Amino acid sequence: MKLLLVEDNLELADLVKDALNGAGFIVDHVSTCDEAKASLMTSNYSGVILDLRLPDEDGLNVLGFIRNRSDSTPVLILTARDGLADRVKGLNSGADDYVLKPFEIEELIARIKALLRRPGHAMGTVLKLGNTTFDTISRQVTITGNPIALSRRELDVLELLLRRAQNVVTKSMFEDELYGSNDITISNSIEVAIHRLRKSLNDAKADVYIHTLRGVGYILSDTPSSDM
Repeated sequence: MKLLLVEDNLELADLVKDALNGAGFIVDHVSTCDEAKASLMTSNYSGVILDLRLPDEDGLNVLGFIRNRSDSTPVLILTARDGLADRVKGLNSGADDYVLKPFEIEELIARIKALLRRPGHAMGTVLKLGNTTFDTISRQVTITGNPIALSRRELDVLELLLRRAQNVVTKSMFEDELYGSNDITISNSIEVAIHRLRKSLNDAKADVYIHTLRGVGYILSDTPSSDM
């Protein structure tokens, strides 16, 4: 799942981005309100982490930009503004959560995951299809209760397929969800990741199957036939 981090403190941004990457998220980072608005216009995000003291405008302008588009993407404000009036204003402006600096990175990650588990959002803590279970907290996949080792990219691909099980996931959806705006992608990187994941699941005797719809995308199903 891809997040937008809006933070002008580059040292803090790198710390948060690295921690979120380690928790399984893809993160785009920008430093200004204008950059945030441009990113929101060109990419889809599962959530936004928003500082308020930005060099060009107040971060609440980004929040207003999101909500004025009738966009319900979860927004977590991450700021040093600790006054009651600031917190009330942020929440009343449409923020879903408000975290004060300094903060513990583990709590930040937990709060983001909690936001994405709310009704209307896509992040369950445990994903399951057939005999395959993916715990999104521990990033552990088990087949009939037995853990299997998957690469970071295989985990990312499997999570996206499980979240959209029985539905088509196009190549463009993979690219949008699994790569940050600054990532360099190879033309066949998705195909390679799918091939490796298929082999890993087959070797572990998983009863889920990745079907290829040529020219369209992929479907994860618990039936071996593509006639669904």
